Amino acid sequence: MLTELPIVLTLSRIAAIPVLIALTTIDSPAGNLAACVVFAAAGITDYFDGKVARTRSQQTDLGRMLDPIADKLLVAATIMLLVGRNRLSAWGIYPAIVIMLREILVSGLREYLAGINVGLPVTQLAKWKTGFQMAALGTLLAGDSTAKLLHIDFLPVSFIGEAMLWIAAALTTITGWHYLTAGWRAATPNTRKRPAVEV
Repeated sequence: MLTELPIVLTLSRIAAIPVLIALTTIDSPAGNLAACVVFAAAGITDYFDGKVARTRSQQTDLGRMLDPIADKLLVAATIMLLVGRNRLSAWGIYPAIVIMLREILVSGLREYLAGINVGLPVTQLAKWKTGFQMAALGTLLAGDSTAKLLHIDFLPVSFIGEAMLWIAAALTTITGWHYLTAGWRAATPNTRKRPAVEV
């Protein structure tokens, strides 16, 4: 089962974490560019693992368990790397905190809701959230040094990354609130309807 392509793609996101740590620790323009490429490749697997699983009819409980874990580990590790390496401004730390708190909230609620068989399908807003979040983190990993390396230093790469991070934090707050509301309603006795929300 671990050799099936969807599982391999999911596990590759976890395997990318130590590579990101090593490349970011090098702290060079080339290392930052490589970290951005590795992160982007890992992010792309998040799209393809589900698509391949559906196309090949290889959807499994293991895959459903590992997929959100891999996503959250990759995002959390990247945020901690950016903060630890002082790659975020004082204002950029706030959306990072919001995203981290939401990930913790979602993990707890997901465990509870799974126990009572409440479905939480991904909506279009959640996809936008993920898109902005991954684009922001990848851009921040690249940083201004990558712009200089590529001779496009007129682009404020870090500023653009933090702007996208704020947008991601806003979308994260909205989707997180919907998730929390679903959990609250599911925990309320005599709830007749449990709405599907974005995650």
